[in-house]
Order: sequence, then C-alpha cells, then structure tokens
Amino acid sequence: MPAHVHPLSRAGAPDPADAAPERVLAGSGVARVWNAFSDAAGRFHCGHWQAEPGVVAVNYSEDELCLLIEGRVRLTDAAGSVEFGPGDAFVIAAGFRGSWESIGRVTKIYAILEPAG
Repeated sequence: MPAHVHPLSRAGAPDPADAAPERVLAGSGVARVWNAFSDAAGRFHCGHWQAEPGVVAVNYSEDELCLLIEGRVRLTDAAGSVEFGPGDAFVIAAGFRGSWESIGRVTKIYAILEPAG
C-alpha cells in the first residue's frame, strides 16, 4: 500500500467514543470510533463512527462531513430540525449548537477539520 493512502476501514477493535454523561439527553451515549487517519497537525481526522440510539447535546467547534451508512439522524437547533438516513451526506459547520439524535444504531463515515490552534 502506498505510504500516503489510508483506507477507511473498520478492521480492528474500535476505540470508545462515549458521550460525556452531562451531554446525554436520552439513551446510553455509547459510541465507538475507528479513526483511520489523522494529519500530522492533528486537525484533520477521518474514519467510521457508530453510536447506539439516543440524544446527545452538541456544540461544534469543528467542521464535519458525514456520510450515513446505517440508521437515521435528527439534528435540532433553535432554528428547527432536519433528518438524514442511509446514503445521505451532509456537513455540520462549526458553530452548530443543539442536539444529535441517533434513531436506531447509527454508523457514519466522517471527515473532521478542527479549528486552527
């Protein structure tokens, strides 16, 4: 495999990515992540994320591209809500503050860009 090519795979054991208890609004907050790539600066990350059903309070300081593979997601803020399902791709821009509801088990491919330090 070329040194600069990184497959986004769920091979191997995932790392826990559970929501902090104070952010869990409903459900267990249980999640796991298979991070496949992080850049040298630690700002860009890609991989798979999976969560069990529930609602979590979120406050995005990063930009995130999501591609849903399994389950449904409802994002809600003061302006309203929107739902996405398998095959849908969307971006959550930095500044989004509201809730992420995993409707059923949710699996997504993500690409996250953290703000400059």
